Amino acid sequence: MIEAMDGFDRLPDSLILLIFNSISDIKTLICCRSVSKRFNSLVPQTESLSLKVDCVISPESDSGSLVTLLKSLLKSIHDLFKPDSKPTSRNQAQNSPARILNQFDRIRDLQIELPTGDLKLEKGAVIKWRAEFGKSLKSCVILGFRREANSENAEIDFAGGLKTRVVWTISALIAASARHYLLNDVVKEHREMERLVLVDREGEGTVAMEKEGLRECREESGVVARGVDWQEVGRRTVVPSVRMRMRHEQRVQLRDGVWVEGVTLVVVRPCNGAGDGGGDAEDAELAFGTFGGGIYGEAVQVLLKNESYLLEMNSF
Repeated sequence: MIEAMDGFDRLPDSLILLIFNSISDIKTLICCRSVSKRFNSLVPQTESLSLKVDCVISPESDSGSLVTLLKSLLKSIHDLFKPDSKPTSRNQAQNSPARILNQFDRIRDLQIELPTGDLKLEKGAVIKWRAEFGKSLKSCVILGFRREANSENAEIDFAGGLKTRVVWTISALIAASARHYLLNDVVKEHREMERLVLVDREGEGTVAMEKEGLRECREESGVVARGVDWQEVGRRTVVPSVRMRMRHEQRVQLRDGVWVEGVTLVVVRPCNGAGDGGGDAEDAELAFGTFGGGIYGEAVQVLLKNESYLLEMNSF
């Protein structure tokens, strides 16, 4: 036993950190801190982290607030860092993602996973989206459809039409802007971070911030006073004026024989004055980068062959 421990102790810190980065799960890493003094000192140096939120807010809670959601769900993690401290109302109010993650010194790659999506959809409706942000929205790709029975003769419901597709788009943009707002403190306080992703377990939506987008966000936070823009719309980042290229197919049969209706692909970009709407090639690159595989990739492939419609929307 002594020889085994001596052999383990001879492992360099760099190799231990490589293992911690492969683990990445914050709850597991917190438990590792109690193994030894060496682990306790090395865990905060982990660069690649994954935070999986497991709890569920009660129905009486404000389920629409992502900030409230994460503050509540991360409480148990915060208690693991300080198991001897008694919870107070002040401590509970400060259990933000930024506060939890401040236990780590050099985060470069972070993924946060929420337990559920944000959209409340009608039965049978499916929406998938991915938004990229800097200081504000850079792009958003949205795919929506309704599931049907395995029958070519299923009755087509034309109700809603364009209105329904626009509602899907706005709902996804609101969800994306709320998630982006939630990440603001994390971005400001971890200046070495190069990639930040917020997803949900249902696979509904993804907010991504790459190195350049993170830099923009930090610079903006140094110029604009906190809350000047975000609080005007209630705990979410303002969505800028955008142009949306929408493609639609009434019904599509996938390879497994399943029919889906109202299949819609929307590529959203901010109005910047030059090359606002992008083009077919840019749309294809974004769409396949987001939904490249499986049934979603099949639907995208069909939709990209269709004519696109350009819509504009003011900032909200």
